[in-house]
Amino acid sequence: MTGGLFITFEGGEGAGKSTQIAWLAEKLRDKRYGVLVTREPGGSAGAEAVRHVLLSGAAEPLGAKAETLLFAAARIDHLDSTIRPALQRGEIVLCDRFADSTRVYQGTTGGIDLRFIKSVEKLALDGTRPDLTLLLDIDPEEGLRRAAARRGEDEVDRFEKEALDVHRRRREAFLAIAAAEPDRCRLIDASRSPEEVENAVTEAVFAALAARASD
Repeated sequence: MTGGLFITFEGGEGAGKSTQIAWLAEKLRDKRYGVLVTREPGGSAGAEAVRHVLLSGAAEPLGAKAETLLFAAARIDHLDSTIRPALQRGEIVLCDRFADSTRVYQGTTGGIDLRFIKSVEKLALDGTRPDLTLLLDIDPEEGLRRAAARRGEDEVDRFEKEALDVHRRRREAFLAIAAAEPDRCRLIDASRSPEEVENAVTEAVFAALAARASD
């Protein structure tokens, strides 16, 4: 494969993104692909510092617009320090959340005007967009149950603690993005067993790799 491949994973709380990314990374490395696993917010030194501010709730009193700008600042550092260098090396980048989450969390349920979201997104991404986005879709009630079981006694984060109705609106927003951008997005039913989800993820990713190889 010449050139890297940028794959993002999106979805609500408890959809199993981290597990699927770990399994996919192992499978790709077994096939001798170079793989970088990363996440948002975070993925670079500067972005990880912003992650703590965002997920702790420290930025919440500043409002959704300020949170949007903080996510953008973290994303710029993440792209410059981590994602673009890996793509230039020809690696496959697997990222847990990216710009779609900003559209959904700060846009749809944060009340930020879509024009503002898009203008900030354009500035932050500077032309670097995912080649493939896997949307792991799950009913929010089940997703929150799974997230709580995984979390155990750990403190709930800034976004997970919000009302069920908010999570339902986010699900609908993710589904709308997938419907609007079918060439980039693949919808995966995450309510199935982890192994069944893994099979669907593998099929989508290796189809993308085959398409890239034939270009």
